[in-house]
Amino acid sequence: MKSHSKPALIRVSTATLVAALACSPYPPPPDTRVDEVVDTLHGEAIADPYRWLEDQDGPETRAWLDLQNEYAELIVGQSPLRARVEERLHQLMDVVDAPTPRKAGEYEYFTYRPAGRELPIIFRRPAPEEDEDAAPIDPAGDYEVVLDPHGVSVENTTRYSIVTFSADGNLMIYRERDGGQDETKIRVRDLENGVDLPDSLPLALNDDFSFTEDQQGFYYVKRSREIGPRVMYHELGTDIGQDTLVFGEGYGPESFISVSEEEEGRYLIFRVQHGWARVELHYRDMQRGGRVRAIVDDADARFYTRYIDGELYMRTDLEADRNRVVAVDLQRPQRSDWREVIPEGEDLMEGFTLIDDKFYVTYLRDVSNRIAIFEKDGTPAGEIPVPEFHTASIRGGDDGEAFLTLSSYTTPRTVYKLDLATGERTVWDRREVEWDPTGVVVKQVWRTSRDGTRAPMYVMHREDVPLDGRRPTWLYGYGGFYVARKPGFSTTAALWVEMGGVYAVATLRGGSEFGESWHRDGMLTNKQHVFDDFISAAEWLIENGYTNPDKLAIQGGSNGGLLVGATLTQRPELFRAVLCAFPDVDILRFPWYTTSNNAPALLEYGDSRIPELFEAIRQYSPYQNIEEGTDYPAVMFTTGDLDTRVPPAAARKMTARLQASTRGGPVILWYYHKAGHAAGRGVPFSRRVTDTAMQVTFVLQQLDVEVDGG
Repeated sequence: MKSHSKPALIRVSTATLVAALACSPYPPPPDTRVDEVVDTLHGEAIADPYRWLEDQDGPETRAWLDLQNEYAELIVGQSPLRARVEERLHQLMDVVDAPTPRKAGEYEYFTYRPAGRELPIIFRRPAPEEDEDAAPIDPAGDYEVVLDPHGVSVENTTRYSIVTFSADGNLMIYRERDGGQDETKIRVRDLENGVDLPDSLPLALNDDFSFTEDQQGFYYVKRSREIGPRVMYHELGTDIGQDTLVFGEGYGPESFISVSEEEEGRYLIFRVQHGWARVELHYRDMQRGGRVRAIVDDADARFYTRYIDGELYMRTDLEADRNRVVAVDLQRPQRSDWREVIPEGEDLMEGFTLIDDKFYVTYLRDVSNRIAIFEKDGTPAGEIPVPEFHTASIRGGDDGEAFLTLSSYTTPRTVYKLDLATGERTVWDRREVEWDPTGVVVKQVWRTSRDGTRAPMYVMHREDVPLDGRRPTWLYGYGGFYVARKPGFSTTAALWVEMGGVYAVATLRGGSEFGESWHRDGMLTNKQHVFDDFISAAEWLIENGYTNPDKLAIQGGSNGGLLVGATLTQRPELFRAVLCAFPDVDILRFPWYTTSNNAPALLEYGDSRIPELFEAIRQYSPYQNIEEGTDYPAVMFTTGDLDTRVPPAAARKMTARLQASTRGGPVILWYYHKAGHAAGRGVPFSRRVTDTAMQVTFVLQQLDVEVDGG
């Protein structure tokens, strides 16, 4: 790993940066029209004074957004500090992070953004001969370009991504995405001749593509906001309008469906996911014909499948809160004939893979990975050592070898080639970042939430900074959708710690970290537990002498945006600055937002149209809980027009209401019309650096600190 010397101290304070703002620390925000809109829901009157901002394309909304971006720039300002932050972020972020190559025919295909370029490019190289070792991607390599999106759109927001290949490697399905929207166009490319076939799909929520074994067509899942997901079959060379419905009739938009073809096309396996807590499994025996049959459709549980040697192996939380592995013979799929292979253990089972006839199972123990080995019959057979506080994954390589990937808060992604017999490992590929972890401390602490639940938190800082109760501290959280927030390298965290700050990541209910009961204890009517957990993390940092409310900033995006939105409205005195990105902040009105394609989220948050859920949602939904005349912290919202998963109108309305109500710090909205939830928010590299630098600078200014490093 490259290293650099620590820069000299920067001495910049908020007073210097805003000295020109004469009679008030901050200029007033743009005027926003107020409407007297009141909805009645379950007999309760709900005011919505900024409903007009839901008209995304209306001239008044567009003019308002222009003024908001100007105001955001006025508040943050162009300064030496912002320039230094942007320069350092560019150094940290402009690195090649190439994925593992995918073999297709005589080539290996891969996608990465070369240093200095704005967008990822699809490349290929000749596949190694059978007696040659696999090689990592060389950032300086001269590879054949398959598809380069640069220049396709004026703002360089068009991206291409590989979806799948035909068995012979001659055809590739790929996505074309503009900006950050979930909806994409699908193309089928003839790789031998370098041309796209007529078999393209228009802009839509199409997903889960797989070529048939005979390569005459492909399966895919067609989603829509209105009728839900449907598995379709497309025969190559025919009109898309003639595609055949295979499965899915009757399922609504709150569900996801995936399909896989197994045993050389004999079986089709259909997985139906209802929100993030319940899954159905069905299959069709294509050899025998006949109807689709259920493997399981009546269990309140989750199932993830792998077809191995004639059996369907399933990781499930059915009768196992932290998951187990069971095997199913599709000739006898009834539950009474299921065979348990690996029972539930003390740690959360995250995944499994078969390498050289042994199962390698990845577990999560106190939010850090471990990897256990089992014989195929489930007999324990050892463990792969994983360092403390690391995220780990493993995949098969050549005979007797595997590839082990590790990352942590201080170590960027590193891939090791692992000799399975001796345990010897050698570095195979490493993400090179110009950052020196020497002298950086990472620890895990435990705190107690409001209801007595104990939860961990990772804390990182330089060992030479005084923990005197005045350290600028950045607290991050998510807490939802069965997502575990595990150790991983973050350029923002690296910069923050390098400058002398404390960086903390709180484990919250709603994720998967401690099993399905942990997840369910943070969803639906239990959602308040997530906010209580986050508040307990902030209180722990203050009570244990790391920081104080004037030096504490919080960050969250998407569901994490709801987290920080609810937290700032419930405990405004606890924080000084808030970064709230692409946020779900109007859960009460979520079912009525016409731009959102995310109906399944209602099974996680709850649907306010249901009386028993309405009251719980009303208590925490951030937009409805803003109170006039409150000393709220400074807030920076970030979103864009092409967020079709989380309605950007909610952030627009939340900005307007906070600006009109707060007596505290400035509230700004940084809005980019091409930004959205997908593809790294859908912005080119230089814009990503600029946006991140603006967020970091906003926090530094609002915490009013002198900053080490830079």
